[in-house]
Order: sequence, then structure tokens, then C-alpha cells
Amino acid sequence: MKAIVQKEDTLVWSETDAPSLGAGEVRLKVKATAVNRADLVQRSGNYPPPPGASEILGLECSGWVLEAADDVSWPRVGDEVCALLAGGGYAEEVVVPAGQVLPVPDGISLREAAALPEVYTTAWLNLRVEGELIDGERVLVHAGASGVGTAAIQLCAAWGNPVVVTVGSDEKCRYVEGLGAELAVNRKDGPWGPKVKVNGKFDVILDPVGGSYLESNIWSLNPKGRLVNIGLMGGQEGTLPLAPLLTKRLKLKGSVLRSRSIEEKAEILIGLRTEVWPLFESKAVRAVIHTVAPIEEVEEAHRLVQSNQTVGKVILEISK
Repeated sequence: MKAIVQKEDTLVWSETDAPSLGAGEVRLKVKATAVNRADLVQRSGNYPPPPGASEILGLECSGWVLEAADDVSWPRVGDEVCALLAGGGYAEEVVVPAGQVLPVPDGISLREAAALPEVYTTAWLNLRVEGELIDGERVLVHAGASGVGTAAIQLCAAWGNPVVVTVGSDEKCRYVEGLGAELAVNRKDGPWGPKVKVNGKFDVILDPVGGSYLESNIWSLNPKGRLVNIGLMGGQEGTLPLAPLLTKRLKLKGSVLRSRSIEEKAEILIGLRTEVWPLFESKAVRAVIHTVAPIEEVEEAHRLVQSNQTVGKVILEISK
């Protein structure tokens, strides 16, 4: 098969060995995959795949089932699906545990479906499970124009949870407000802390930035609030004010998805399919795609994501 492989500092579409199929797994013919910021970090050598996972980039894909192990009852050969991957999505074929495969929601194209698994799983997991979000609670989402950010905004809006976001431009502010954000703040216009709290503080904060946002996040939480950190774009170290942590009885959680066990991911996807997939079918949420490019243009796609100019996902499509 062909896949994107790294040769020195360059990514190229090249022949490589197809993955072998094991028990509990299915083989997919990949129609499309998506660029995630984790791909850029892995490419730099700072985010290796979990033990046993493919070295090929790509944390999600859409396509068709080519083959299923004897012990797999669903999905079946020929089904249109999308999948959450630990790696291997930038390829013509990928092998994945059956529990990490989802049906393509009704009314969603395979191209759109490639934009769903990683960001909607991340958003749902960290709002509903790690963030313990319940009806009526207020949410702050940082990097609101990212793939995870646009997914989180739409979920909060669909659930009736007021959501405020920080983004990097006035244009992005207008876009995410169109997705359902109550307020969007341009982080480049000065400290965001006082601006996001104009209508009150927050019960859950979803933060992929990390260090430099830590102190302002703590002061932005309501009593018994939960800060869920899912990334380190702003550094690994920050100031943690202990007085509000104690007096407000706050919870701070770190959360990653890729390194979780196959069994845990399968359980998470059951929740996602139960609660979120019907929202696609009712049109309450949708895929947000910035652009679609042939997979051979992966270098340009990575530069685009690195530029922080995107809104939603960058999709890589395989022509065959």
C-alpha cells in the first residue's frame, strides 16, 4: 500500500508494508484522514505513538471495511465507517480495533466523517466525563476555533450549556459565535481573564494551552469548578494560586486520549455514539472543515495547521 512516510525532514506519499490484521480488528480502506496538531508534534519527535501503534501519522480516518477478524461481529465488510486511531491514518489502509470504529452518521459524507472521531471524542470525553458537565453549567473553551474547540462549542450549544471561548482573531470570534458561543474573546487584544468573566465565572474550563493560562483559569472558575487540561500549547509550567484552589474546592484534571487502553477507548466511543451521533442526524452539530487537500499535499496541510490560521479541520483525501 501507499502511505505518508517521513524521509529526513520531508513527508512523502510512498510505498510501504500494509499492516497485518489481528484478533478483534478490522482493516479499512481509507477515503480521508485529518491533520491534528498531535501529528505535527509526533513529526518533530516529541510525541511518539503508544507501544504497538503504527509509526505512520494520522489519528482518525473514514472509509470502508475491507476485512474483519473472525471474532468481530460489527462492523462488516463493505460498511462505511469512521475510526479513532492510535496512528496509521495517513495511508491507503489501516488496521484498528473494532471498538474504535463508528458508523458514519446519516447525512454525513465520508469526507466530513474524517473530521469527526478525534475532535468529537476529545470534546465529549473532556466535557461530559472528565469535566462532569451537567445541565445549566457554564463552560469556557480555549482555542475555540480549533477542531476540538468547534466541536465543544456545538456540543455545549446543543446541550443548553452557555459557552464562552477565546480565539486568535476577530474573524474567528464572529465564526465561533455563529456556532453557538455566547461570547468570543480575541486573546490578542490583551489579557482575556477579565473579558471572559463579564457574564459570570465558569463551572468547566476546557484548555489545550496549559502553562501560561493556568493562573487565569483558576481565577475564572466557580466554586467546585473543574479545569480539564488537554494540551500544552502555552508551555508546561505555570503559576498555580493555591488559595482559590482550596477555598473554592476546585478540581484540576489532565487528560489525554491516544494512550488510553483499547478497552477504555471502546467504552468512550459507546458514550459518544449514544449521546453525540444523534446530534449529527438532527443537524444540531456538524463537521467544521477549513479545507480539503489531496494527501500528497500533506506538507502544505501541516504548514497551514502550524500557522494557526485555520478554523476547524484540515482534511487529507485519498483519490483512489
